[in-house]
Amino acid sequence: MPEAAEPRGAALTTTPIGGAGGAERSQVTEHPARLASQRSMAAVEAGDREAWLALFADDALVEDPIGPSPLNPDGQGRRGRAAIAGFWDEIVSMGQVRFSIRESYACGDECANVGRVSTTLPDGTTSVVEGVYTYRVGDDGRLVALRAFWEFDNMQFEAPS
Repeated sequence: MPEAAEPRGAALTTTPIGGAGGAERSQVTEHPARLASQRSMAAVEAGDREAWLALFADDALVEDPIGPSPLNPDGQGRRGRAAIAGFWDEIVSMGQVRFSIRESYACGDECANVGRVSTTLPDGTTSVVEGVYTYRVGDDGRLVALRAFWEFDNMQFEAPS
């Protein structure tokens, strides 16, 4: 089971990030929600369903995207581990996912990452969405909410190369 993010008030370190902001934003302070977001993205990129699911609190909520869409017809998201496991099985496992985060902002018990998510589908087509991806953690460092702000109608597809 992957480690949960350290509880709030833990010792802080810095880690480099790329993207907008240049040198003045080349270092950001580690934060429990940012650590949880990094662990989440790493598990998804590795295709590690069990590691990803272990990051969530029992009653966590995943909204990806937020609101009604073909991926979330009722707009209510997926609440609880069983529903989140269904999200993995129906959506995440569709292809190889890669994250490209340009900026990351951590405040309180949340982190907002700005960037691109690319999913290469079995036929080689890649879907690309730009958005803001927020992660909220509980006192134990487990994810209680993962919310993705992106517009389904603006999803782009790239043909296989």
